[in-house]
Amino acid sequence: MDNKFNIDDIKKALGTVIEPDLHKDLITLDMVKDIEIKNDEVSFTIMLTTPACPLKHQMENDCKSAIEKMVEGVKNIEVVFDSNVRADSRIKKKLDLNIKNIIAVSSGKGGVGKSTVSVNIAVSLAKEGTRVGLLDADIYGPDIPIMMGMKTLPQTSEKKLIPGIAHGVELMSMGFLIPEGDAVVWRGPMIHNAILQLFTEVAWGDLDYMIVDLPPGTGDAQMSLAQNVPLTGGVIVTTPQEVALSDAKRGISAFNKLDVPVIGIIENMSGEIFGSGGGEKAAIEMGLDFLGRIPLDAQIREGSDIGKPVVISEPDSETALNFRSIAKVLAGKISVIQLKKSE
Repeated sequence: MDNKFNIDDIKKALGTVIEPDLHKDLITLDMVKDIEIKNDEVSFTIMLTTPACPLKHQMENDCKSAIEKMVEGVKNIEVVFDSNVRADSRIKKKLDLNIKNIIAVSSGKGGVGKSTVSVNIAVSLAKEGTRVGLLDADIYGPDIPIMMGMKTLPQTSEKKLIPGIAHGVELMSMGFLIPEGDAVVWRGPMIHNAILQLFTEVAWGDLDYMIVDLPPGTGDAQMSLAQNVPLTGGVIVTTPQEVALSDAKRGISAFNKLDVPVIGIIENMSGEIFGSGGGEKAAIEMGLDFLGRIPLDAQIREGSDIGKPVVISEPDSETALNFRSIAKVLAGKISVIQLKKSE
């Protein structure tokens, strides 16, 4: 018996389903692929803009509901997910790197846990199936090799340094290049050259996201990065106290002056000791997105000390789940940035 419905009917139904982050329907966004009809069964693929899409299950439910409501005779619906991360074309043009998005993680002051946030976001994105690099550009305190459990120098090739791989993340740090315990005095031109070399003289692979952990403050490192590397956006890490929020606002102002889109604010060390809600308040005041908060948790410090980020050492903990949620939200925001550029 011939089907009472066809592919156009399915497309019409899916054209009513709105992608929650991009706010357009799936057909307009060309996210529906490979529609197949067999008897009373329908299958199709939704091509996500990131494997770390935070709302894919909502989309699946919305698609099924739309088809069941608008297309008579469908008995079974199979939704398959694939992904194609949108790329910032400036990165390939300027640096000749196959990196689709570069995200700078910054703070207006030290001691807010910025490196810990960078590490756990990078590992969280890797756990979602994305290809991730982590660049420790904190030239004054490159501690990320310890946090990632990789203290030795990476291998070298004839022309470029080979990044290490830890917890599914490609990793490079000034900590690999400076003898442990040595103090290095950096001047402006030295900072400029060092940061650029960490991009151009490292054999980075094909990456969906590069997370760059910046030194605290708003000095030469931030300026050098923004002037020489096409940044998809920046993330500000703060703690809830008023003094930290004041510094965070200066960091946001610096990104704005350097024409770097601020993706949002993360509140770290939230809880009884430092309070809670300050990061969200600052985001509202400055018209920015609040990406989430991370509680003050001893498990974070314990994991960092042994080279196992909390999303690895305690994957089911509230803290780890918060990090993974923030990583998904961040990936979604990056997709929105790239879509707006293409319009």
